[in-house]
Amino acid sequence: MTERIIIAGSGGQGVMLLGKVLAETAMLEGKQVTYLPAYGPEVRGGTSHCMVTISDEEIGSPYISQADTLIILNNPSLEKFKGKLRNKGLLILNSSLAKSESSGKTCLCQFPFTDMAIKLGNIKVANMVALGCYLSARKTLKINDVLQVFKIMAPAGNLRILEINEQALAEGAGLNHG
Repeated sequence: MTERIIIAGSGGQGVMLLGKVLAETAMLEGKQVTYLPAYGPEVRGGTSHCMVTISDEEIGSPYISQADTLIILNNPSLEKFKGKLRNKGLLILNSSLAKSESSGKTCLCQFPFTDMAIKLGNIKVANMVALGCYLSARKTLKINDVLQVFKIMAPAGNLRILEINEQALAEGAGLNHG
């Protein structure tokens, strides 16, 4: 099993954090993993992205030219990366900020992650709603292991961050993927 994931959105949407959580969880589960963040002028409001590869075997390169899954949080990112999704790949799209038509070439999971995060009380957890959606659709990693990584990564003494991330993950995991 090898899963190649490109995560993209605007600076400040938690793209790097989402990628890091995936990578840390994969390591916790004993899988091979690469995490390639794209730092640069993107973090000042442009399109920010990272690439995560999870595999049972050694990974040759962290760069992804054809992704199995795209997790896209806004429209500029969709335009920039839609050509990198392999045929029959999975597109997880934040419909609060981007729209796409379903095609026979793509498996589309389109949900309003930002709106859902606002209802939870913190717009910043849209990335974790998207992560829950991904975990439910792909089953590459175990949700309980992601929760374990949340506990490791959460700032000491800040249980509210842990709680809201867990709620967001559960919201995303509960979405119907049709």
